[in-house]
Amino acid sequence: MSLDKSAVRTIADLARIRVPEEDLDHLAGELSNILTFIEQLSEVDTDGVAPMSSVAAVGLPLRADSVTDGGQADAVLANAPDKAEGFFSVPKVVE
Repeated sequence: MSLDKSAVRTIADLARIRVPEEDLDHLAGELSNILTFIEQLSEVDTDGVAPMSSVAAVGLPLRADSVTDGGQADAVLANAPDKAEGFFSVPKVVE
């Protein structure tokens, strides 16, 4: 796919990028080369290839799902400037 100066100017405006007029020709060539490469990629047969998020088969490390420091409501509320019946008390901000 080939882009001209007006198409590159429109793309730059949509992307809110200021491109000087003297750079439009060079940028049009660069973007055309990128689009040509993408067109080549669309010709690759990917039937039977599962989508993947990474080229390396790596799983996320998981930790044990266990409660470690719960049950310390009194210690946490000791730092509260204002508390009511075991909860933080905050001023009303919506009328």
